[in-house]
Amino acid sequence: MPSMTPYVPQSLPRPDLDYGRIIRKVGLANAALARYDGLLQSVINPSILLSPLTNREAVLSSKIEGTQATVDEVLEYEAGIDFGGEKAQDIQEIVNYRKALVLATEALAERSLSLSLVCQMHAVLMDSVRGANKTPGQFRVDQNWIGSAGCTMEQATFVPPSPLQLRDHLQAWEAYLTADDFDPLVQVAIVHAQFELIHPFKDGNGRIGRLLIPLFLFQKRVLGSPMFYLSDYLESHRDLYYARLRGISQEKDWESWIEFFLEAIVEQAHANTKKVREILALYEQMKHRIMELTRSQHAILVLDALFDRPIFQSSDFVLRTGILKTTALPCLQKLRKAGILHPLREKSGRRSAILAFRELLNCAEGRDVL
Repeated sequence: MPSMTPYVPQSLPRPDLDYGRIIRKVGLANAALARYDGLLQSVINPSILLSPLTNREAVLSSKIEGTQATVDEVLEYEAGIDFGGEKAQDIQEIVNYRKALVLATEALAERSLSLSLVCQMHAVLMDSVRGANKTPGQFRVDQNWIGSAGCTMEQATFVPPSPLQLRDHLQAWEAYLTADDFDPLVQVAIVHAQFELIHPFKDGNGRIGRLLIPLFLFQKRVLGSPMFYLSDYLESHRDLYYARLRGISQEKDWESWIEFFLEAIVEQAHANTKKVREILALYEQMKHRIMELTRSQHAILVLDALFDRPIFQSSDFVLRTGILKTTALPCLQKLRKAGILHPLREKSGRRSAILAFRELLNCAEGRDVL
């Protein structure tokens, strides 16, 4: 039955969880995530080498909320290819998602996850995009509800907590963030669900809630870096994702939600491990090829720049690497001749060429995107 009164979140931690029901999946999820993190720790510079995974997460988390842009379109936009109208808005939302993740990751070096940091992330997420008029960085002071477009509160499928009690619910949630529960993976499942059910912002709650997952695991030292993303699994199981959240609000069924979430961790950890291995193998393969082709002392710098931004303007490449233009441009030309780089736009007058490292894009996406 649809709810017509504001939801009242249950207190945390949950003392009545059926641990016997979830304990096996807790073990499987921890083992899968530990294997993934072990691989991650072997990566010398994960923020550069695995930036394709971060881009993919930003695209998929935003796609759950209805954006229609792809990884290659985001990279093309950042390289200077023009997109208009709705597409440009979609892309900017994805770029903001990535910026919010970077902001929070840097902040966690000095402080813990908190309501103030969540508000900072939200302000970045909603900057200059749809929803920018919905008080970015501020918790709502109005009653909101979820349902079909234009529905009334009486027709809603879910009504989040009243704004009058919102601050109390958020402070209890913040206290739980810093507490130690039965297991960090069970705790992050509860943290994410409770945030979604409190629904503290006018817009952007889903994306902020999904950003919190790797950040929380990083803070709890379950991960050596916050590069574990669940949106791929959640997007491909979107109906079940929302159904399990509804199960909490309508039936207080935390166990089914936690089982779903732990299964997501297991599946995503396996998929991410496979993807990281493929990216690392490509990196090693390209390291030898680029060294042989360029015979340059800057070969590793060139390689890292390609992995960090696989679609780029040649002029931007010179700026990012710091390599002299007279050295950098011949390097790029050799990589083009070898078929490693492909032109998306040729140089014309004062406009730089735009080049793509197609093999990395295809590897990260698991399909031919360019």
